[in-house]
Amino acid sequence: MPNTIIIPPSSRRRRRPLVSAGVGLVILAVIAGAYWSLRETGMLDELAEPARLMERIRALETAGPILVVVLMTVAVVVTPIPSAPIALAVGALYGHTWGTLYVAAGAELGALLAFALARLLGYTFLCRWLGDRLSFSLLGSQWTMMGIVFVSRLLPFLSFDLISYAAGMTPLKAWRFAAATLAGILPASFLLAHFGGEIASRDIRRLAITSAILGGLVVVPILWRLWGGRSQALGK
Repeated sequence: MPNTIIIPPSSRRRRRPLVSAGVGLVILAVIAGAYWSLRETGMLDELAEPARLMERIRALETAGPILVVVLMTVAVVVTPIPSAPIALAVGALYGHTWGTLYVAAGAELGALLAFALARLLGYTFLCRWLGDRLSFSLLGSQWTMMGIVFVSRLLPFLSFDLISYAAGMTPLKAWRFAAATLAGILPASFLLAHFGGEIASRDIRRLAITSAILGGLVVVPILWRLWGGRSQALGK
């Protein structure tokens, strides 16, 4: 009977953070490589010029949606890169239906990568170093954290990127984060893609209506927050 090597549980526990860190570094390297490729090809500079970006995407024909997803993914993971111009260009090219799907797919993938990086490079080591002293009781249950992620996706003044990284530092399950993120980004993706389509159509009336809706998404949450703070102050 061949000899078997039994790895003690303590050794397996010590190796888990190292494996997680290795996977996280691989993801980081892939993202860095994608960012470098986009910069070297001049794609990042074209984000400030939607017309040039649209021409680049259109020139790729059937491969255009792949570039869109890559651009949106990198824009979410690499915080300084703006994602709104990409979404507007996509809406102008593909319309609000397909544009929404492409924008949402890239945003979802980028959010999951940011979540995975924070989870693998941050949360795992926090758990190892702090052990029982690490507590997330103030965040509530899994459903509560899932609700926080969902609501944060609907508020345009909250950073999409930072929320993804912050969620990865909590014990929120990955599938719950993915579901809450997808549910929250679909409305925003639709509006951005639709807005890009309206710009391309140059229909002033429809453009004004869409602008009013987008403006409402920004103003209404702010007014709600101010009203809630005022109500609490009057109740004291």
